[in-house]
Amino acid sequence: MNEISTSRKTAIIEHLAASLRILAVTMIICSGAYTLMLYLAGRMFFPAEASGSLVTANGTIAGSRLVAQKFSQPGYFWPRPSAVDYNAAAAGGSNLSPASAALRKRAMETLSTFGATSNKPVPADLIAASGSGLDPHITLEAARFQAPRVARARNLPVEKIKAVIEAQSSPNTIFSGSSRLVNVLGLNIALDQSCR
Repeated sequence: MNEISTSRKTAIIEHLAASLRILAVTMIICSGAYTLMLYLAGRMFFPAEASGSLVTANGTIAGSRLVAQKFSQPGYFWPRPSAVDYNAAAAGGSNLSPASAALRKRAMETLSTFGATSNKPVPADLIAASGSGLDPHITLEAARFQAPRVARARNLPVEKIKAVIEAQSSPNTIFSGSSRLVNVLGLNIALDQSCR
């Protein structure tokens, strides 16, 4: 009887050791090798994206083309509103209901900032925050809407500003409804470079 329990204990220990070896190998493959393989593939095939899609201007990093930044000066194009004040660490929407008084107040303040009238409606993406609160794009219509303000602030003809907008616009692969989008950071950098 003692021999049976000893052989049973030995079998249990062998099975446990085999299970732990399989666990260790699986952890090394899934946690280490797979992660390293994806990291190296990203660096090799998509170096800009793997580095955060950073944009440089005048030799310094100006930001990422994937994350909105706060621009509030009149001479720059403004992004969509952000429920998290453009803080990437706190990214997220506001979760305010359409009937919320706070949302209505924020929308009215935004409309007032843009000088909206019944003859001059503001594009929706300049009023409504995106789901992440950090959407770096605005519609071509929203960029064109802001062109007169930017032109006045920079003392430039509106047509020059519109030419920069058109050059910076790209086909829409994100939203439905708008035919073209504009990356706000890219547009503002291009605007600075074209106005030197």
